[in-house]
Amino acid sequence: MNAKNKHIGIVGAGLVGSLLSIYLTKRGYKVSVFERRLDIREHVIEAGRSINMALSNRGIRALHHVGLDELLRQNAIPMHGRMVHDLTGHQNLQPYGKQGQYINSISRSGLNRVLMTQAEKLGVDFNFEHRCVQVDFEKTELTLQLNSGLHHKKFDVIIGTDGAFSAVRSAMQVTDRFDYAQDYIDHGYKELRIPAGPNGKHVFETNALHIWPRESFMLIALPNPDGTFVATFFFPFRGATSFEKLKTPGQVEQFFQATFPDVAPLMPTLQEDFRDNPTSSLVTIKCFPWHRNNTLIMGDAAHGIVPFFGQGMNAGFEDCYVLDQLLTEHQDDWKKAIPEFESYRKPDTDAIAELALTNFIEMRDLVADTDFILRKKIEAKLHALYPERWIPLYAMVTFNENIRYSEALNIGYKQKAIMDKVMQQPGIASTWTSLNFEQIIAQLNQP
Repeated sequence: MNAKNKHIGIVGAGLVGSLLSIYLTKRGYKVSVFERRLDIREHVIEAGRSINMALSNRGIRALHHVGLDELLRQNAIPMHGRMVHDLTGHQNLQPYGKQGQYINSISRSGLNRVLMTQAEKLGVDFNFEHRCVQVDFEKTELTLQLNSGLHHKKFDVIIGTDGAFSAVRSAMQVTDRFDYAQDYIDHGYKELRIPAGPNGKHVFETNALHIWPRESFMLIALPNPDGTFVATFFFPFRGATSFEKLKTPGQVEQFFQATFPDVAPLMPTLQEDFRDNPTSSLVTIKCFPWHRNNTLIMGDAAHGIVPFFGQGMNAGFEDCYVLDQLLTEHQDDWKKAIPEFESYRKPDTDAIAELALTNFIEMRDLVADTDFILRKKIEAKLHALYPERWIPLYAMVTFNENIRYSEALNIGYKQKAIMDKVMQQPGIASTWTSLNFEQIIAQLNQP
């Protein structure tokens, strides 16, 4: 398909849809985007759903390819590591990688606004308050509801980037031989706020992602440029310690003062935030295939994941980058690019879904564990001695965009098996500096 005079319809004006529209417009396509919500640049978004995003190398590469990485970094805050807060208020910084490696805290809504505006400058046609109610895969036609009327629009290609509860994917689900699975975890989340201090500055270290791990649950906080933090409380829905047990202001106050003593006094709007912000679910979504004829799904619509590796947005942006590479390789022949895209990306998105669930356990249970901290020290030493041969799993996923998620997962399994043996050595806490690191590295090459 030659880009000239070809019209592509994108359903969903979120982060992935907006970036994808830029990619396709730059390739010469006419692009129309349809969004069921109001234009977030003109209307206040729903409170409690604006969790900050962690922009890392995969997402930055995708933005760089269309010349937007520097613009978006201007409103981002570098986070060099996890700042772990224990019950006494003691803080311990755990670097994410080597010196100079960091992830970026960035506002979801702010990023979305910039992408929309840049897309419009290139000629993308945005249509808000248009709800997708039907997809005709034979005709490549959308049925859109605007107010009380229905409109039918045909395209050369339709792409659904309309999130975890995608209308385009829902239409695919009633077609033959379409596999679909969704899996909710037992935890939900609630967004809370930590205002700036009296001097307008952050009340905790600015360049860190703050975590209050409490074994079965946790609180995290990401910095904003205005001195505030967006905090997210991850907590079970039901059980002895759960959202269902925090019903009154007194219960909320008592729980936070006892469980998060260093931050609770710094949250003057805790009661209002807890009452007014929704308690949202966390779901992993897997499906296949990702296309029907000339209709394709991408981003969370195809592979929704939980947020605990900070890769949901980055994986969606990487989708845009990979599709663009395949379109170049196949000279804009969508009949070749679409099937190759889904077969190439599926193993990677399954891998990051698994990694995200595993990292939740690490963040809430292990980051304050002494054995875990020692394990990370040994891995950091291995990486320092053999930087090309031993790359920690987190670094592979976050800082090495040329390593596929599926490759990182497989290497991570092998590293874990090796480190499990290392950690079983008697007296490892006092003898680890004299380990035979060359011997440990050699095990990576063993079948």
